Amino acid sequence: MVLADGRSVRARRLLVTTGLVDELPDVPGLAERWGRDVLHCPYCHGWEVRDQAIGVLATGPFGVHGALLFRQWSPDIALFLHTAPAPSEEQTEQLTARGIAVIEGEVAALEVVDDQLTGVRLRSGDVIPRQAVVVAPRFTARADVLTTLGLEATEQQVYGHVIGSHIAADAAGATAVPGVWVAGNVADLLAQVIGAAAAGLNTGAAINADLIAEDTAHAVAAHRIQLSANWDPATRRHAHEN
Repeated sequence: MVLADGRSVRARRLLVTTGLVDELPDVPGLAERWGRDVLHCPYCHGWEVRDQAIGVLATGPFGVHGALLFRQWSPDIALFLHTAPAPSEEQTEQLTARGIAVIEGEVAALEVVDDQLTGVRLRSGDVIPRQAVVVAPRFTARADVLTTLGLEATEQQVYGHVIGSHIAADAAGATAVPGVWVAGNVADLLAQVIGAAAAGLNTGAAINADLIAEDTAHAVAAHRIQLSANWDPATRRHAHEN
């Protein structure tokens, strides 16, 4: 492997843990507020925005699910349909029963005052006051370095819907290219910190076991060659036995 400064590094195995990139919808203000009052995970960020006015920006079929998830944290949830399909009759009933407002029309931008998110502006010009916005990004594995090894990212799906791209691997982290292993979000887009760390541990142990097996196989082969070299067919004994 050649590094950016021109140095070369050689190894018997390669473990890639480069993570992923969050690709956000092209809505002005989202990227600037990302990780502050624009967020995506109710388990990672729900507590910080509890009881606030939360908007869920729907860009795909998981919009309704996201709104129902964040309804656990606040009674004031608005689902912005934006570019997502309209909810089904069953979903509409669920949203109504949970008191979740459904806002039709595309979102034009976020409104920010004094470095605080204050609302969501629609293309119609209407502004819906919000203190936090939830968006589901597309998750893309940082896998460019692996293309030089013949590995290409493939789509990862959840309930039949594509959520992004990852590097496919077996349960131990081994990829289709011998000697190349992956762990964490580059392999599993949904892994949170503790899960990604655990995957790194498990894959590291699997790599160690693989190296031990390789070393043992080489030792056994060398041992057999040595025995063969010392074999005396006349006496049918090894030389050291004479």
